[in-house]
Amino acid sequence: MPWGKFKNTVPKHCCIFVTFTYSKVSKMSFKGRKLEELPSPSFIVDVNKVKRNCERMKQRCDSLGVKLRPHMKTHKTLEAGLLMTSNTRRQVVVSTLAEAQFYFENGFDDITYAYPLSFEKLPRCAEFLSKLELFHIAVDNMEIIDALGKYVLPESCKKWSVLLMVDCGYGRDGVPTNSDEALKMVEKISSLTNAEFAGIYTHYGASYHCHGPEKIKNSSSVAWGKLIDCASRIRAKGIECKNVGVGSTPSCSQPPDPKFVEGITEFHPGNYVFYDVTQANLGACAEDDIAGKVLTRIISHYPDSGHMLIDCGWLALTLDSLGKLPTGFCVFEGEPNLKLEKMTQELGTVVAVDGKLDFSKYPIGSTLKILPHHACATAAMHPVYYVHDGDTVLEEWKPVRGW
Repeated sequence: MPWGKFKNTVPKHCCIFVTFTYSKVSKMSFKGRKLEELPSPSFIVDVNKVKRNCERMKQRCDSLGVKLRPHMKTHKTLEAGLLMTSNTRRQVVVSTLAEAQFYFENGFDDITYAYPLSFEKLPRCAEFLSKLELFHIAVDNMEIIDALGKYVLPESCKKWSVLLMVDCGYGRDGVPTNSDEALKMVEKISSLTNAEFAGIYTHYGASYHCHGPEKIKNSSSVAWGKLIDCASRIRAKGIECKNVGVGSTPSCSQPPDPKFVEGITEFHPGNYVFYDVTQANLGACAEDDIAGKVLTRIISHYPDSGHMLIDCGWLALTLDSLGKLPTGFCVFEGEPNLKLEKMTQELGTVVAVDGKLDFSKYPIGSTLKILPHHACATAAMHPVYYVHDGDTVLEEWKPVRGW
């Protein structure tokens, strides 16, 4: 029935809830509004912390004499990309070709596609090679190197710029730094008439198994030494190794003594733009450095069972932590006694760590802020980031999605 007739049938003490589809909410503007007015769950970003994190990493790289090539995979937005590159729009890393397209369309150049290249992506990479001043690809096997050599590029197109992915002990991707295989691949790349060897690249993910700044530094000094030795072996073959790049936010946030950095040409961390609980627990940052959070609301109380429900399930947060934190799947900002005990797709069950939940402190409809275990994964669940200064929304950043 028409609203004019319907409204007279509703008792005055009832609340009317207006629902929106997610797509409609993501198109609405909340600029100038207070955080408490946002729909929930929402991904909120403290712009001042982002700026501070970016400035610190840039200063760290400058002091060590290495180039900063920030990774875009954590946020995938134009605005954060500008902050990470000091508005230069140059020298970035991407993990998907959708990201490469997005940043190309927004005027970025000198893009590294730091992902093991596969056959079907060659045509798309060739397009970027022709459109961009500098576009670098990464390889980790002889089969794809052979395919590169056989790929016919337009006569007007420059040569492939090829990085060899090497492994310093993480055990995920890359050729072992001390292997003969690494040298053979470099020699093969250098022999191609349509390619140039650009250097070596590693993601030192093993730093995520180190707890405390000193352990991160000690581990990185050993790993980076392997990388530098690999570059020396390549040069001993008479092959130029211009780029020697290392990544991972823990190792770049807590780098070893400068003497262990000599020979490294660039850092390519990404998570530092937001940081997260994992980074704080490792000692890569302080909890106060965490810029990306999830805003959620308390929607139900269950005093008999001692829990309350929030409108944040794993679709807004992910199950990345596996619930292994002392406070469950996340950390609630300023609420050390709250534990996100379990989640379903759209709901979270919150209990007290000490078993004594004071429901009066958490009225239904009030909000909580969640510090995510893994910012990259959590941010990927949201179509828009509400960027705030204090409790006021200043901007809305929309990330690129897909592959």
